[in-house]
Amino acid sequence: MVAPGSVTSRLGSVFPFLLVLVDLQYEGAECGVNADVEKHLELGKKLLAAGQLADALSQFHAAVDGDPDNYIAYYRRATVFLAMGKSKAALPDLTKVIELKMDFTAARLQRGHLLLKQGKLDEAEDDFKKVVCVWDAELRELRAECFIKEGEPRKAISDLKAASKLKNDNTEAFYKISILYYQLGDHELSLSEVRECLKLDQDHKRCFAHYKQVKKLNKLIESAEELIRDGRYTDATSKYESVMKTEPSIVEYTVRSKERICHCFSKDEKPVEAIRVCSEVLQMEPDNVNALKDRAEAYLIEEMYDEAIQDYETAQEHNENDQQIREGLEKAQRLLKQSQKRDYYKILGVKRNAKKQEIIKAYRKLALQWHPDNFQNEEEKKKAEKKFIDIAAAKEVLSDPEMRKKFDDGEDPLDAESQQGGGGNPFHRSWNSWQGFNPFSSGGPFRFKFHFN
Repeated sequence: MVAPGSVTSRLGSVFPFLLVLVDLQYEGAECGVNADVEKHLELGKKLLAAGQLADALSQFHAAVDGDPDNYIAYYRRATVFLAMGKSKAALPDLTKVIELKMDFTAARLQRGHLLLKQGKLDEAEDDFKKVVCVWDAELRELRAECFIKEGEPRKAISDLKAASKLKNDNTEAFYKISILYYQLGDHELSLSEVRECLKLDQDHKRCFAHYKQVKKLNKLIESAEELIRDGRYTDATSKYESVMKTEPSIVEYTVRSKERICHCFSKDEKPVEAIRVCSEVLQMEPDNVNALKDRAEAYLIEEMYDEAIQDYETAQEHNENDQQIREGLEKAQRLLKQSQKRDYYKILGVKRNAKKQEIIKAYRKLALQWHPDNFQNEEEKKKAEKKFIDIAAAKEVLSDPEMRKKFDDGEDPLDAESQQGGGGNPFHRSWNSWQGFNPFSSGGPFRFKFHFN
């Protein structure tokens, strides 16, 4: 058994390059070597094959000294340096080889390997690009490794996909592609690629372990999306919280989960929670259009119209053709204008998402409080009459589904100016028309006069 640090072990790592040396023996004449240099090269090659690295190195030193323009001498000396584990010493020799013979593919490839190990990614990529053949799976995989370390996973995926087709039973390529898709947050494509790996080798340990993780995550996400389609937003929120617990180490899944939780809170009319979670998403992704739209909707419920308009406008900058954004912005602008006039929700002191029962309850309480019969002073009575008319009008609009929808869309059904076609407003009431009513009735018309002592 070969010891890890032995000479033979190190020679094994450079074996592909020793094969190149066999071909180089025929290139001596091309290099214009003299007899002494040729002797040093031949002797050095034999010593290298025998594992006598120090002696081989001495011969190649002599060959370089005898002919400083002989690229073979530099290449063979670099080979010995690599066999001795002296990669830093090998790098200048490989560079000299490429200077002397730019089409020396083996030297460029080996230099690319060394540069990659040293973290000089741009230089390594440049070497690999110059030698990559579209039909060479191994070189594709090497370039993919460069792309991964440079933070360009999609380019790496492209090379690995090519490698998976060029080499039979390339489970490693499918595994790496699946991992990259998973890290990008594309769980569906990740699942598809890892299944290809298991088709080739069902006992592949890493592929099987990764398959279980991706399948679990995929199932949670699919379940959450189905719950959203069914309008079960609380359950969907719980599922996406489980997604974050299942995969806490990849930020992409945290962002996407919070984005969907933000959507659930907004649709479930929980504006405070929606604003909080959407804001967390936007801190990580300021241009996230979905989070901007959902937070804008939550701002509308909270009657924060300026904030809603700002979010819609920001979203529109990134997606100007989105009809939902355009309609939302127009609605927010109408509601802002409306809020500067008469706001029936504020008059009754209820939220925009208040149920009809809450509206009736608030109306009854305020009607009792502001009924003009409660006031003796003439000025106070006039003030109460105006207040009472607003309270009754608010109840009439907000308790009628059709009128409430108009108001929620930014149109006041009791405002003659906002009615199309002009003319009088059939819903307009004076104080006289509100006299003799029952504030405890849930509907109208009012049936009897109610006096307070």
